[in-house]
Amino acid sequence: MSIIVDHEIRKEIAEGALIISPFEDKLIQPNSYDVRLSERFTWHLKSNEVIDPYDLETINKDVMQLANDSIDLAPGQFILGATLEKFSLPRTIVGQITGKSSLARLGVMVHVTAGFIDAGFSTPPAPITLEIVNVGNRPVRLHAGMSIAQMVFTRTAPCQIAYNEKPGAKYNGQPAAAHSRYYMNPSIK
Repeated sequence: MSIIVDHEIRKEIAEGALIISPFEDKLIQPNSYDVRLSERFTWHLKSNEVIDPYDLETINKDVMQLANDSIDLAPGQFILGATLEKFSLPRTIVGQITGKSSLARLGVMVHVTAGFIDAGFSTPPAPITLEIVNVGNRPVRLHAGMSIAQMVFTRTAPCQIAYNEKPGAKYNGQPAAAHSRYYMNPSIK
């Protein structure tokens, strides 16, 4: 296993194995690809009502969605965003979303825990949902189209069952800023 570098990213794209759409060569870094923020955001309105991950009704209750050129992220605020780019990975490449250092220095984290993208994600190509939170002390304005994170690609042995082939692959073909689909997991009750 090794991280795919700039010329290897270009080769995988040219061969059609790795799909990034829209693709811009200027976004390739030595060991990653810069991803941009889409204009779609979603979040839960402030409430004291409990969200039960197994209950779709509570997950979808009090959800605010917005399509806008920018959003001001208040201190402590959590939103879902998405990459402008849509991805399709072959069964021999995994992805990892990592934040931009310059935004982290302002208090913006772009993935709370879900930074790993399985081999075979996604057919059709889909954006990556970002779990964005402002851990700083001041509001931060995020702009649609700005570089928000980096996608690091790692070559791996071919997986037996790619993500897009898994029965119940909850986020295959997901829309931008897709909400939790945890309720589709087997219940422990």
